[in-house]
Amino acid sequence: MGHGAAVDRLVDQVRAAAAAGTPLAIRGGDTKAFLGRPVAGTRVDTREHNGIVHYDPNELVITACAGTPLVDIEATLAERGQMLACEAPHFSAGTTFGGMVASGVSGPRRPWSGAVRDFVLGCRIIDSRASHVRFGGEVMKNVAGYDLSRAMAGSFGCLGLLTEVSMKVLPVPPYRVSLRIELDVQQSLTQLAHWAREPLPISAACHDGGALMLRLEGGHGSVKATAARLGGSRMDDGFWQQLRDHQLPFFAGTRPLWRLGLPTNKQLPNNLPGEVLIDWAGAQCWLRSDAPVQQIREIATAAGGHAALWRGDSDMPFPPLPPALFALHRRLKAQLDPRGLFNPGRMYAGL
Repeated sequence: MGHGAAVDRLVDQVRAAAAAGTPLAIRGGDTKAFLGRPVAGTRVDTREHNGIVHYDPNELVITACAGTPLVDIEATLAERGQMLACEAPHFSAGTTFGGMVASGVSGPRRPWSGAVRDFVLGCRIIDSRASHVRFGGEVMKNVAGYDLSRAMAGSFGCLGLLTEVSMKVLPVPPYRVSLRIELDVQQSLTQLAHWAREPLPISAACHDGGALMLRLEGGHGSVKATAARLGGSRMDDGFWQQLRDHQLPFFAGTRPLWRLGLPTNKQLPNNLPGEVLIDWAGAQCWLRSDAPVQQIREIATAAGGHAALWRGDSDMPFPPLPPALFALHRRLKAQLDPRGLFNPGRMYAGL
């Protein structure tokens, strides 16, 4: 199906839903269906609207339809030695470009390169009036609507039906080395805090409970010299994709999985009730735990962070919002989706 015909079909679905007052449950590859709250509504599938609309390797910009498989985007970029620097997870086959943006989830490189939203230049959405509108543009200097298009990243489809996204891309680093260094968690956090004050070519840092894993990326000389200085043993680069896509043994099983966002410092909360895997140099902590929801959230809050339940049973999987911030979210929802058509309640009840 051509781009125009696919958009027309999506517009017709939104128009019909608006006329009937029926909410819509938006899906792409459904690879992140476990995130957030269930949505009751008519299914809208974006995957027929796929393909790369425009790609300019010289300007480091790609524009593609929301239903485009992420593997196709990555393969096209790889042919020109470029990449999506946010290193977005796939989790399973079928992940789409639009789903990547709507979830806003970034991979191991995020603290050093940026999040999904940092690379969004513009987008097109179908709004609750069934109008196909554009925000932002394709180049960094075109800033009209720039912040609103970024707001689509991590919105989980609650603000409109995303049809097209323009993103900045980056060159693939010319050289890479992955290291395993025998340090415990606290030693690793202390060392990472020290290294953060130096211009080292670190692009990923994870502790699995046994040792510190580092990825170094950049020029050959810089990476080689840093690897020699830091020591440790060489390890398979494939570890980072397994971490990105939650394919490590740590993520297996049915025990509830929590994501804790924590301030980057030299300490980890010492009362975490379960198995822990540290990512993002300590800023992201994965926790497997059967402890009560309130207990885990209190621990995260006391540490200056927050906790989201990624896999498990809770009516509020995402961290509760302060009243002022929740009111802001409600106003944004009311402006962009006054009819409450798009993924109602996916993030929070009442949104």
